[in-house]
Parts: sequence; C-alpha cells; structure tokens
Amino acid sequence: MTAYRILIVDDDVRLRELLLCYLAEQGFSVKAVEDAKAMDAALRGGHFHLLVLDLMLPGEDGLSILRRLRGSGDEVAVILLTAKGDDIDRIVGLEMGADDYVPKPFNPRELVARIHAVLRRKGAQPASRAALPDKSVVFGDCVLALSSRSLRRGGEEVALTTGEFALLQVLVTHPRQPLSRDQLAEQAHGREHEVFDRSIDVQISRLRKLIEVNPAKPRFIQTVWGHGYVFVPDGMVKDA
Repeated sequence: MTAYRILIVDDDVRLRELLLCYLAEQGFSVKAVEDAKAMDAALRGGHFHLLVLDLMLPGEDGLSILRRLRGSGDEVAVILLTAKGDDIDRIVGLEMGADDYVPKPFNPRELVARIHAVLRRKGAQPASRAALPDKSVVFGDCVLALSSRSLRRGGEEVALTTGEFALLQVLVTHPRQPLSRDQLAEQAHGREHEVFDRSIDVQISRLRKLIEVNPAKPRFIQTVWGHGYVFVPDGMVKDA
C-alpha cells in the first residue's frame, strides 16, 4: 500500500527533524519545509495528502497560507499547529477551512492520531470509505451523499472540509437526537471537547451558512440550549 504523503511546514528546525523521523517511523512519506516559499515549491513538485501547518511562520504566516490555499480551490487536508491558548487564531483557522488543530507543545503521538482521523474523514483510506453506507440524506434543497462525502444544494456542489463533513454526517445520522458538544467532538473528530474549545460551535456556524435558508433562524441544525445541537430533518434517507 502506498504511504500517505505528509508535508510539514514549520520554521522550528528541531521540530521538523523530530516529526520527519517520527512520522516516517509510523509509515508516512514525509517532507518538511521551513516557510511558504518552500511549501509552494514542494506542492508544485508533487501531491500531498495532508499539510501540518504552523501558524507562526516568517514571512507569510499560516493563516495567510491557509486563506490562499482555500481561495485557490485547493482542498488538501490541513492540520494547524497553534500556540497553546491561542483561541482566536484557532477559530479563524477553522473558519477558513482547516480540518483540525494541535496546540503546541504536543505529544507526537497525538499528532499522528489527528492525522489518521483527518485522513479517515477525508476518505483517503479505503476501509473508511467502505464503512459508510451507500445512502443520501435529503433535507430542504440539500442532498448529502454519505459514500461519496459530497453535499449538493439546489443541484450545485457545496465544498465541505473533512471536519465539516464529519460533523454534518454525525448530525444527519442521528436525526432528532440532541447531541452534546462532547458527543459531537468525539464522534466527528475522535477527540475530547475541552471546556473553552469553540471549534464545534464554529463548524456549526459554517454548516448553517451552507445549508440553511436563514442561518440566523436555522431550520435543520437547531441549538439545544445548555446541551448542544440537534438535526431536524424534513426529508428522507434514500439509496444513493
């Protein structure tokens, strides 16, 4: 089986060397670069399944890089490396389309777990894709195809990050069942929800903008005050 290709973008030489060795030991094909210019050259030279992108870079910072990638239509999976407690940049990164984040300092094993989780959600692993039922969920003018991991609204394709798809999948496969932020974080992202972690709320807000007629008065993804969120369908589940 071909190893998944990971590109690390971080100006910390010691961290790059550590991750190069550790991720290679875990079976990944890894390249590490120090800044945006070197990253662009690496991306021109070949395909990568996932970027591990530090926010604090010399020259063009991580958020600017992410904005540029998503603005150009590049949907490569991105895990951000953020300073511990740097909630604003973390939230902005998720709003721009990052798939996950890992606060520094971190245990390399946690990063590997996050990489595997994002790749599973991205459908990069055949077993993950096969595990999804070959069905579509219809609600309003939206059709969410679970097996192909795609969303269409009014017949038009809607771009979803892997994290957004994973969260929407959990919601639509538990119709009318209130789910707490802890449950959503665990089932969608495979990690615990921290008390001050707003990532679930940020992704819910993004999803509402994509599927609701009026995001300020959501019809499908409703808030359960003091608990979390619930998906209220008006359609059906059918074979794709």
